[in-house]
Amino acid sequence: MEHLPEDCIVDVLSRVSPRDVCRFTVTASAIRDAVESEVLWDKLLPPHYQEIISRSVSPLTFKSKKDLFFKLSSPLLIDGGLKTFSIQKATGKKCYMLSARDLYIAWSANSLFWCWKPLIKSRFSEVVELRMTSWLEIVGKINTRSLSPNTHYGAYLITEVARYRAFGLDALPCEVSVEVGEYRSQGKIIFSHNKCSNPCRLDEYKKGLRSKFGEEISSVCYEREDGWLEIELGGFYNDGSCDKEVKMSLREVNGVHLKGGLIVEGIEIRPI
Repeated sequence: MEHLPEDCIVDVLSRVSPRDVCRFTVTASAIRDAVESEVLWDKLLPPHYQEIISRSVSPLTFKSKKDLFFKLSSPLLIDGGLKTFSIQKATGKKCYMLSARDLYIAWSANSLFWCWKPLIKSRFSEVVELRMTSWLEIVGKINTRSLSPNTHYGAYLITEVARYRAFGLDALPCEVSVEVGEYRSQGKIIFSHNKCSNPCRLDEYKKGLRSKFGEEISSVCYEREDGWLEIELGGFYNDGSCDKEVKMSLREVNGVHLKGGLIVEGIEIRPI
């Protein structure tokens, strides 16, 4: 390895994951030098990253392509503050989050039903809280060309249940779905006060879980490290062959009971 030209080492390293590149730095000095190469990190950055950076709300400064890679592993506010973009540090794959303002939320423009407000822990300037409705419908859309090709993705609704103000959310299950072209995944979730906080035990936690009316539940609220709850809406595979619209939704429109106290931050799309 010590006798290989640096450009050859860079070419080899560009074919492995960013996580493995960092692991290789503890081996030979020749590899450590190659790991600092601008050429290498340019290859590890996602395609068209310059265009994404140009959409940033605030100017992004960086000393090197490696520095840029790690800065982009934290969410970057883009598109006028309506979305965030980041890259998964282990794989370099693209991740997005659509803010509540970038979603279709039925009746959200009517202050009788929903309330828009800032929340300190949110990455966006505002979130929306459900005051009261019997019709709950939240829909997000993104094009597959914005995502990394040949990648399995999951879509997650990022929410919170307002303490002391929530009511009716666990009366009936909500339908969740993800549609891409002719593909469709669907399931049912329920907003339960018994939240799962260990991602490794999600499958075990879901076993035998049913609604008050005996309906089988496919997903649950998972408590994240950042304090938000996330609900898996579904997954899909982006083969990158053509542009397709990804439609992600949560709906409870069959009941006539009232519900309130749900706070919505947005929908996150990230590699599984």
